[in-house]
Amino acid sequence: MKPQEKLQGELAAAMKAGDKVRTSTLRLLLTAVKNERIARGEEVDEAGFLKIVQKAVKQRRESAELYEKGGRSELSAKELDEAKLLAAYLPPQVDEGEVRAAIEELVANEDLAGPQAIGRVMKEMMARFSGSADGSVISRIAREILD
Repeated sequence: MKPQEKLQGELAAAMKAGDKVRTSTLRLLLTAVKNERIARGEEVDEAGFLKIVQKAVKQRRESAELYEKGGRSELSAKELDEAKLLAAYLPPQVDEGEVRAAIEELVANEDLAGPQAIGRVMKEMMARFSGSADGSVISRIAREILD
């Protein structure tokens, strides 16, 4: 089943259940998928869908952080709830220990050092952990190891 079809089915179920938060969140995600389909000129594949969901989750988390800094905890909580709903569409996330071990192994095998190696490490790790690790976590760990 294509991601768009799956979303449409889940949106219909959320609407029938009267779940307003889930309905609005799924509508926004479905719109993002449709916009991507139009931009590509073809259906969105699984990898494209994961990128859309990752972007949406990241946006929600950043918004929640900004709302929290602005003293709007109710809006922050709403954004975090939406991020949690969307994160359910991502593969299980790997823990930081596994990411750290993979980066340390790459750095040792390729004899990498210093800040100039960040790009190489990021490219390798993002390909390896596509969808299952956040880029900011990979970047933070890579900087700790390479510095």
